[in-house]
Amino acid sequence: RHVADFQLCIASVIENGSSDCLAQDLHLQAQQLAERLKCDSVVSEISAGPGTVNFTINRELLAKTVLQQVWKDGSEYGVKSELFSAVPRQKAVIEFSSPNIAKKFHIGHLRSTIVGNFIANLKAALGHEVVRINYLGDWGMQFGLLGVGFQSFGNQEKLKSSPLQHLFEVYVQINKAAEDENTKKLAKDFFRKLEEHDEQTLSIWKQFRDLSIEEYIRIYKRLGVHFDEYSGESFYQEKAQEVLKMLEDKGLLQKTIKGTGVVDLSEKKDLSTVSTVMRSDGTSLYITRQFLIISFRDLAAAIDRMNKHSWDTMIYVTDKSQSNHFQHLFQILKLMGYDWAERCQHVSFGLIQGMKTRRGEVIFLEDVLNEVRSRMLQNMTSTKTTKALQDAVETAEKVGLAALIIQDFRGLLSSDYQFSWDRALQSRGDTGVFLQYTHARLRSLEQMHGNAELTDVNVACLLEPDAISVLQHLLRYDEVLYRSSQDLQPKHIVSYLLTLSHLAAVAHKTLPVKGSAPDVAQARLCLFHAARSVLANGMKLLGITPVTQM
Repeated sequence: RHVADFQLCIASVIENGSSDCLAQDLHLQAQQLAERLKCDSVVSEISAGPGTVNFTINRELLAKTVLQQVWKDGSEYGVKSELFSAVPRQKAVIEFSSPNIAKKFHIGHLRSTIVGNFIANLKAALGHEVVRINYLGDWGMQFGLLGVGFQSFGNQEKLKSSPLQHLFEVYVQINKAAEDENTKKLAKDFFRKLEEHDEQTLSIWKQFRDLSIEEYIRIYKRLGVHFDEYSGESFYQEKAQEVLKMLEDKGLLQKTIKGTGVVDLSEKKDLSTVSTVMRSDGTSLYITRQFLIISFRDLAAAIDRMNKHSWDTMIYVTDKSQSNHFQHLFQILKLMGYDWAERCQHVSFGLIQGMKTRRGEVIFLEDVLNEVRSRMLQNMTSTKTTKALQDAVETAEKVGLAALIIQDFRGLLSSDYQFSWDRALQSRGDTGVFLQYTHARLRSLEQMHGNAELTDVNVACLLEPDAISVLQHLLRYDEVLYRSSQDLQPKHIVSYLLTLSHLAAVAHKTLPVKGSAPDVAQARLCLFHAARSVLANGMKLLGITPVTQM
């Protein structure tokens, strides 16, 4: 039995419908209404269900309208929907990824990177102006330690060839001696010189930073991610002092008995909720976001971005352990008189558990990318259907990345999840590999039979239930984009694309192009082209590059 295209719930349109009406009354009213409504050139059938009136659209009109729309709008299909006509185009600043230089680029940063990239892609696709900012942890006492460590254990050659790995090794070595009084003193001196802009010290720090960013850019390129701005805590030294002065001038900075500087965030102003902003020795706190400590730099960065970009919304993408940090940050900005703080948003995500490579614990993101690529390559070469690909390594990388992204985006971002290589890399089921496989299959269909032409399609050839299911699903794409644009959750798009792939796989089996009459073949080719086009659009929003063969 076919599924109706649209449904009207009777309870929603009659007075006191939901509360007072009995189910049988609603059913009766639905029947009466259905009998009074007339079919026309658009609606071909009207029937009553339990408390609902169901509408079926003229099948040929459905096919024609959907195919024409997908064809005409291309990569903007769904985005041009009237659902978005009332949404104002805005400027969004998105801060994401933000690793600490010389510390391992861990899996939390992977989530921040792919989630931030998705939000930026979605906003840009919907016509908003987007500024992608990477706010690096590139300042603070750890650089004193690192500087001293490099003087003892550093190697210029290694620093140039693999900066992240080498700085991490140096940091681990010097950390063993971090409790030693002499090391502490040397680290403090090094960092003091850095703060005083001593040229030699600054040039060592700058080399660490520049080489690290170069390597990050190379890794981001593998992820298909780019940034408009590499910012960092180091940019806001002087500006942090201005923020301190503003807090003092506005009488917002209070000293506790221990001499720590705090900002009172409690409703009754009784210091029951405070945010620590300054140590008792007067130094501005370096950013340790876990501990409800707001550094002046974070405040300075937010104010500076407003001055520089005059944005409409600013989104921070980090793990959920930092939720209180951002709540406090936004509250302090508001107390300072910045009403735009209400337009700041923290998008938080849970933790990935159990992600290990064959060699054991994951240290660098690059290890994960290499691992997923090699596992995928192995899977591809072991299956008999895999053709000898020209660029097998590159294809394995794109498919592997799709596997990582889909496993990550399937649930609510705020949930923690258990990572599993086997589950992520399955070629059947709800995985990124399945999406890529479907896309490649539909693409090879087009290559085999030549590209479809919409002009001479006979839509009467697309009335089979499996064709209608695909068309109905394509019709809903804009609603899914709208939902994701409202709550910034990628899961709506993921589940839509997985369903689309399953429906396309069924249609691919039951509606062969090969051996069918020319007009039937042409119509089916058009249908599969539309499905592939929408699949590719959705995958690109998620940060996945669709492959054309596999």
